[in-house]
Amino acid sequence: MEYLAYSPKTLGLQLKRVRKNKGLTQKQAGSALLLEQSTVSSVENGAPGTRLETLFRLLAILELDMVLRPKKPVESLGEW
Repeated sequence: MEYLAYSPKTLGLQLKRVRKNKGLTQKQAGSALLLEQSTVSSVENGAPGTRLETLFRLLAILELDMVLRPKKPVESLGEW
């Protein structure tokens, strides 16, 4: 399944959805990555200052890849 993220907020919501579908709490996801629960919460709430390293660690624990592709014109109406 693919998930569209066009801003920190929508990325956070998608990560939260995947984490919950995997049956993980924020604390469990964070512990596996040596991150605090509050850090996972911050990313899921769309904190714009999230470090790339943190993001990629979360993607790894959630078994997700990041794919970049050109935007379709209709998608450009988003938050960004």
